[in-house]
Amino acid sequence: MVSRAERSPVANWWWTIDRWILAAVGALMVLGLVLTMAGSPPVAERLGLPAFHFVHRQVLYLIPSIAVLFGASFLSPRQVRRVALVVFLVSIAMILMALLYGHEIKGSRRWIFGIQPSEFLKPAFVILVAWAFSEAAKRRDVPANLIAILLLLVTITLLILQPDFGQTMLVSLVWLALFFMAGLHWFWVAGIGGAGFGGALLAYKFVPHVRARVLKFIDPGAGGGMVDTFQVDTALDCFLSGGWFGKGPGEGTIKRILPDAHTDFIFAVTGEEFGTLACLLVASIFAFIVVRGLSVAARNEDPFCRFAAAGLVMLFGIQSAINMAVNLHLIPAKGMTLPFISYGGSSLISLALAIGFLIAVMRKRPGAAFFEDAKTEVFA
Repeated sequence: MVSRAERSPVANWWWTIDRWILAAVGALMVLGLVLTMAGSPPVAERLGLPAFHFVHRQVLYLIPSIAVLFGASFLSPRQVRRVALVVFLVSIAMILMALLYGHEIKGSRRWIFGIQPSEFLKPAFVILVAWAFSEAAKRRDVPANLIAILLLLVTITLLILQPDFGQTMLVSLVWLALFFMAGLHWFWVAGIGGAGFGGALLAYKFVPHVRARVLKFIDPGAGGGMVDTFQVDTALDCFLSGGWFGKGPGEGTIKRILPDAHTDFIFAVTGEEFGTLACLLVASIFAFIVVRGLSVAARNEDPFCRFAAAGLVMLFGIQSAINMAVNLHLIPAKGMTLPFISYGGSSLISLALAIGFLIAVMRKRPGAAFFEDAKTEVFA
């Protein structure tokens, strides 16, 4: 245990962070390993790989993820903004490279050099938008709201070009929530809501797989056969088969025919092997992080830290909710991971960066330091 009398950087960090959120994230990481061990062997066997291939790789991904999380959590608010700007620019460059030179996987170009740069774009985007909205409240000479709108347009344009409509919806919802926190006028509510509805209609009309997924969700017999509902149907069968208490670790049978059982549909594997009660436990951990994060953010005196913490928590919570809702067939299918539970390197490391940023901006700091920081620092 670190003593309160100690004045080292580690001791100062330990006594100023939110240890409850850190503990909850640690619990999710451990659960992720356990559930990857449950869901990935059938997938590995189908691919002709060793049974625990994905488990071993998840452990390897966890090492840099933990390092990124702890490293980012030591940053000051100014350093968080600077790192976010660098990550944002590098992510944009890599997305453009992926669009030009990346391999097409399932109709999308999202990968380059084994990395999915859009995953890293999300936490950086939230930090920069939070900075813009916080500056709008302090400095009338800075067109911060315009900057925030331009950031959104650049981000969603790149995501749509991939195409990745799930991530587009995610970042748009977080942006809209932050805009609302910044004192959104009802005129903007109508305008942005209309633009979002119009964009959804255009996607439905001109993007065949989007239209097919919506029709299949509404009526499984519709959609012209373009989208197979095998995944979501099998996921629902997993929950029904597991009941309240599950079949037991390694005893699941339906998971063996479930595509993406170790990534997008790992929540369904949880339901079959560990039961509905285990699913509720996982969901409650996500809910705890979101509620506590929003509660702490609301009490933060610094506008940037308040916006950044709320935005990162909403990014984390909405992504979790979308994944679980897809598994339960409550919304049309989206290729989105369950944070810290699903297998994946880019997703895991980018989420660790987001939580590191969250812990950094939520750290307890003397109020005077905030005001002094606001007077003297210049964003760079």
